[in-house]
Amino acid sequence: MRSVPLWIAAVWWGSLTTLGFFVVPMLFAHLPTPAIAGAMAAKLFTVQTAISAVSGMVLLMLFRSNKSSALVDIAQSATLFVVSGVLLALLVEFGVAPHIIARDNLALWHGVGTGMYVVQWICAGVVFGKLAKRV
Repeated sequence: MRSVPLWIAAVWWGSLTTLGFFVVPMLFAHLPTPAIAGAMAAKLFTVQTAISAVSGMVLLMLFRSNKSSALVDIAQSATLFVVSGVLLALLVEFGVAPHIIARDNLALWHGVGTGMYVVQWICAGVVFGKLAKRV
């Protein structure tokens, strides 16, 4: 039970890494048109938002329910990163993605979304790193 938060953080950070830095670039490299790749990427990013939200919420619940002193210390320093990561995921999904799908100033919104995704990835990585030090 002690390593459950670490595994959840690993899934969160690992899924962000795999999707954002490997899968989506491969879609654009190998699918026939950018429009097809973009449509598939949008569906995958929606699933990633769900993974991020669930991972973050479960981590917050585990931080709150676990009374071990080691996890309490980590929870205090990691909570801001968990909340920030989840909020960024939701903002990208519901604030930025509609502009990208509508092709509304595509370069701007794609850049904003990419930046927010990278910051979310950093937040998840910090949480994972803090939990990994504990185990």
